[in-house]
Amino acid sequence: MGMDVAPRLDMDVLLDDPQTRIVVCCGSGGVGKTTTAAALGVRAAERGRKVVVLTIDPARRLAQSMGIDALDNIPRRVEGIGDGNGGELHAMMLDMKRTFDEFVEAHADPERARAILANPFYQSLSAGFAGTQEYMAMEKLGQLRARDEWDLIIVDTPPSRSALDFLDAPKRLGSFLDGKFIKVLMAPAKVGGKAGMKFLNVGVSMMTGTVSKVLGGQLMRDVQTFAAAMDTMFGGFRTRAEATYRLLQAPGTAFLVVAAPERDALREAAYFVERLAADQMPLAGLVLNRVHGSGAEQLSAERALAAAEILSLTGDPADPADPDDAPANAAEGSDPAKNDAGAENLAAGGFVDPPSGNAQARNPSAADPDVSPTSADTSAERLAAGLLRLHAERMQVLGREQRTHDRFTALHPEVPVAQVAALPGDVHDLAGLRVIGDRLAVPVERTKRAG
Repeated sequence: MGMDVAPRLDMDVLLDDPQTRIVVCCGSGGVGKTTTAAALGVRAAERGRKVVVLTIDPARRLAQSMGIDALDNIPRRVEGIGDGNGGELHAMMLDMKRTFDEFVEAHADPERARAILANPFYQSLSAGFAGTQEYMAMEKLGQLRARDEWDLIIVDTPPSRSALDFLDAPKRLGSFLDGKFIKVLMAPAKVGGKAGMKFLNVGVSMMTGTVSKVLGGQLMRDVQTFAAAMDTMFGGFRTRAEATYRLLQAPGTAFLVVAAPERDALREAAYFVERLAADQMPLAGLVLNRVHGSGAEQLSAERALAAAEILSLTGDPADPADPDDAPANAAEGSDPAKNDAGAENLAAGGFVDPPSGNAQARNPSAADPDVSPTSADTSAERLAAGLLRLHAERMQVLGREQRTHDRFTALHPEVPVAQVAALPGDVHDLAGLRVIGDRLAVPVERTKRAG
């Protein structure tokens, strides 16, 4: 039975559509969201869009890839992108604390803003409180959209353990900042005057006394002072989070769920697809990164191993204990990324005839008269056997990836997929981002295999 084929995600159609105003790249950590967002930004700008990429990447790979010394909380123009067709590319890195500070400065008078910014609890909250990064990413997205300077905003979501954090964390933080707990803490400060200060410093309710024992007296006072200073801003957090949430649901927004062809990453992607549907958010499709391929897929792992066994029996069998025999050992090919060259050289090097699958050994003695025919034949056979084993391992990796992908497609056959063929190394410049963009737009050629 042949494998089911998911509909293909046409990335250029998505990027070229003027109605597409926001693209959100989501997924669990370590699946290539940042590289995907950057590559989409470069491709869209070179196709005539005015693009800003908002990244939340702690490794700052995006800045290096785009040739910018340092990304910060202000969009910076990337030179040399889209100049010929009116396109532009700007990039920025979310500064979580600076975005929170800007929010305070915009919604409080100068004296109150200074009090808030100097408050120890606020400093802790703005620097890394659970959910703050996701909340501020949505806040910055709302700011960028309101400025209307770009016709496409691409968002690289925070590197959370779970993709769902991007949708859940802002609501949790907004509820905390706007919730009953904070309101109770505010109550002592509302008494006013000396009585208020006494109330604030001592605490007369059992609730605040108990919380003070848990948190510590000084932290309790810091929280209460923060709550009092933020009094006029309460309601703003939840309101703005809800406004950005509606923006994500609106026509013109497209979610791309990014995953690697691995079980855990695709399971997370399936959860996120279901959550987007439940929240009525527009899903454009799945980006499947780092998909492995082979130039000789018609040669199955089983046939390659069988041919390697025949060569080993007819030649001088490799001795695993002999370090000189290491290249012929299957363990050498345990890393698929390192085996690309070996697997792809099978067809080109003449070791295997693709239509028949028959092993063919080179005869180096023809080129080197100093090599005896017997030793040359043996060496060629051992090399061919080793390459066949590498190819078998590569085909086993491809099989695992395809089965994992098929399980996702069986659960969500309606989700379009763009597959990105694996690169031999990391992307570290604009040329690499262009290659990723090309691979995002062109489907990976995969043969149908029996299930």
